Amino acid sequence: MDSIGNPRITRRELLKTGAGVAAALAAPSVALAREKQDAAQPPVVSKVSFEINGKTETLELDTRTSLLDALREHLHLTGTKKGCDHGQCGACTVILDGRRINTCLTLAVMHEGAKITTIEGLGTPDKLHPMQAAFVKHDGYQCGYCTPGQICSAVAVLDEIKAGIPSLASEKLTARPRVNGDEIRERMSGNLCRCGAYSNIVDAITEVAGKRT
Repeated sequence: MDSIGNPRITRRELLKTGAGVAAALAAPSVALAREKQDAAQPPVVSKVSFEINGKTETLELDTRTSLLDALREHLHLTGTKKGCDHGQCGACTVILDGRRINTCLTLAVMHEGAKITTIEGLGTPDKLHPMQAAFVKHDGYQCGYCTPGQICSAVAVLDEIKAGIPSLASEKLTARPRVNGDEIRERMSGNLCRCGAYSNIVDAITEVAGKRT
């Protein structure tokens, strides 16, 4: 203690404290330098082939590339939209080996040999897929951003019902599901529409379902 009661700090203690503070301040810089060093490492590239809309495509991709980015950035199939990029909105939905899938949540290299249908493979402006035509008729698209994922999901939904796959809205797990509003809304719940065109979308799917039966 000094004459007024304050604790005394020796030169050795002062140097130790200063060194500790300097190390703490330098830690983020060291971590950042390591991140930059890791980023500078060349990516691991792998070849992957799959069938897209009836055409075989072979790509050499960074193994971290999502299927969504492979479709949009490498194959320029921009109909598949990037919405939340977290698998929550359904805008990136495509049909893969007969099942709908969120392409933002899966890596392209995981799907060697897969058969993938995007919105571009369902129909053309001159010959729309029945689901596309129904969306136009019932104004199920509105702003249109979520529409490709909505339509791909809707096509898969009817295939699920036709195959007898139950949902949480099904009355019985062992009985063939019925095509009704509850079934359609439950199965389409993973596809969000910011415009709120849900009733129109249900009407479009119901119409196509009626034509299939």
